[in-house]
Amino acid sequence: MQFFVEHNSVVRKIWGKSDTVLFIFAGASAEFALNKAVDWLYFTGKLPSDPLARLFSTVSYARKIVFSSMEEAHKTVDTLRHIHTAVEQNRGSSIPDWAYRDVLFMLIHYSIASYELLEKKLNDDEKQDVYNVFYRLGERMKLKGLPLTYTEWQPMRKAYLMADLQKSEYTSDLFKQYKKHLGSTRYKILIEGQKLVVPDRVKELLHFTDFSVLKLLIPVYKLSRLIQIDRLFKTFLLPPAYKDQINELDIHTV
Repeated sequence: MQFFVEHNSVVRKIWGKSDTVLFIFAGASAEFALNKAVDWLYFTGKLPSDPLARLFSTVSYARKIVFSSMEEAHKTVDTLRHIHTAVEQNRGSSIPDWAYRDVLFMLIHYSIASYELLEKKLNDDEKQDVYNVFYRLGERMKLKGLPLTYTEWQPMRKAYLMADLQKSEYTSDLFKQYKKHLGSTRYKILIEGQKLVVPDRVKELLHFTDFSVLKLLIPVYKLSRLIQIDRLFKTFLLPPAYKDQINELDIHTV
């Protein structure tokens, strides 16, 4: 059976551990809130009513694609496209192509940033491997203008960060919703986690400092994984309502 992502791909290592995926989730939640197309996510009302569930849904789709056969991955991507097409029809306008690319670019950036934070630096070949997987996902989504290599993608990513992000009333509202659904303590931890993986442009717009308290705790967390008490950390850090979803993130092994 042919898989969408080969078994020896670093992408399986990245998306096969809940802690890495949760940092992808944290970074994307910050950048999502700044995207100029975030109003599309407000159109159905699902994002503001439960932003954590909406973001978990996005992450879950990505993981399903990573660990599926080629056929099943293509079906999942086609389903995603169909869902968005239905939203477009209901609103009477089209989601801009750059907005789809922005989400794809987030998955690429936060996959690399989160793995490098918790595991090790990726070499050029491994970064290209990550890019290749999401490039093929973008192709299946019928996105146009995607560069062929990670090196060519980097300046495009920087340009998109400058052109497609802004702080708006949606940004403020989403962060209020994050705080409402997480509680004050977990919300503060989310912010500190976001600081560790978001690009400078996102930090600038959200008025984040470069220092994060969590940076001091990362070595302690890595040690907790070695002695297998990291799940206690996750249980404390994350809302009980998402316990099952978080545990499921560790199902796949490589």
